[in-house]
Amino acid sequence: RRERGHGGGSAMAQPDEPQPTAVPSCPLPGKICDVVRSERPRSCCGMAMAGFRTSKYQVPEWHRRNAGVYYKAFTASEEAERGRAESQHLMKHAASSAQRAQEYSKSTLAQRLQDIHFWRVELQKEIMELDAETNLLAAQKLRLQRALDATEVPYSVVVDNLECRERRQPPDLVIDEVERQLLKEADLIRDIRDLLKRTIIQATTQIRSNRIQKENCELDWSDKVETYHIDDKCVGYCTDSTNVQFHPSSVKFEENASTPKSWAQFSHDNISSAEQEKLASVQLRSLINSIIHDASEDLRMQRAAVNEAFDNRCRELDDAKLRLEQHLEQILKDIAGEEANIVNLKKAIRDKEAHLKVAHTRLFDRSFRPNIELCRDEPQFRLISEVEELTVFLEALKRKLMESERNLKNLEETRMKLEKEIAVKANSIFIDRQKCMSYRVRYPVDLEVASYK
Repeated sequence: RRERGHGGGSAMAQPDEPQPTAVPSCPLPGKICDVVRSERPRSCCGMAMAGFRTSKYQVPEWHRRNAGVYYKAFTASEEAERGRAESQHLMKHAASSAQRAQEYSKSTLAQRLQDIHFWRVELQKEIMELDAETNLLAAQKLRLQRALDATEVPYSVVVDNLECRERRQPPDLVIDEVERQLLKEADLIRDIRDLLKRTIIQATTQIRSNRIQKENCELDWSDKVETYHIDDKCVGYCTDSTNVQFHPSSVKFEENASTPKSWAQFSHDNISSAEQEKLASVQLRSLINSIIHDASEDLRMQRAAVNEAFDNRCRELDDAKLRLEQHLEQILKDIAGEEANIVNLKKAIRDKEAHLKVAHTRLFDRSFRPNIELCRDEPQFRLISEVEELTVFLEALKRKLMESERNLKNLEETRMKLEKEIAVKANSIFIDRQKCMSYRVRYPVDLEVASYK
């Protein structure tokens, strides 16, 4: 038995092997001996021979075992077939679902591209309009600066006119209409300069606001362009793309991600702010035009008023100087006549010294007549006639000589006063006409025109 147990090479007995020896039935000992299974493969010995059983399976067991193997094979085949069918169905469903999901994602990306393109175009349009408006406002600001520079010459002219007219001599140093108009013109120019400076500051602030808002729109537009390229690249991805790979961490939403509503509202707010800044810029440009136009008109009208006052004043001075010259000419004639009269009187006095004493007394008494009463009236002539008649002509001649000498002195004083007044008037005319009016030729004709130069 040990030899068979160690010599059996397979589970099935060979035909030429001897049959096992029959064991007569007898009570078996209570101890069951363990039989060592051969370690060689396919041994027919083993557990089938435990308890002194036969080493062969019974036919029913063999059939049952085969039936179990068949059932397991059938079940495995059936499960495999069902699994293949489910796999095919799952693959088809997954393929169609994945295709639909990909197409839907592609369509949403395409719609998103349209939205991005819309806002990108709107932002680009707003950027261009805001940039053009900023350039126009910058040009208006340059006009303001030129207009401000152009007011320096009128102001210097007005100041020079006032300083020159301070050199007038009394009594022509008066606060006349010319000076009032010049002071008014100086105040007007100062007000215009202050207004232009404030407007320049306002334009600078508005230009800064325009550029800040333009920068905000440009940043938004740049983000839109970059996003458009990204989404456009995403639309082009497919399963055949070579640059696709797994990114599990990108499935979750970012904490700082915006919503479609806030996304659209952000661009809308940028465009709305740009529109507001553009409207404010347009209104400011219109205001600048009005300011420059009104300032130019005010300066032109005030310049005309000053020039008219100068013309009137110069005519007045000319008339006064002409009248003074006429009076001086008459005074010179009177002086010459009085000097000749004095010579004649002296000669008559030498001839009629005795008669002159009486005439001189009478005429001297009448010389004390006050003011306008000192008149060459009929009594005066009658007295002279009486003196001639009463041989007192010499006294009258002496009186007349003294009177003539006094008149001559008064005439000389009057002549000097007239000459001084004529010199004062000539100086005033020279200042107003030669110094002031000739210098006012440099006055800008039009401040609005000067702002474009």
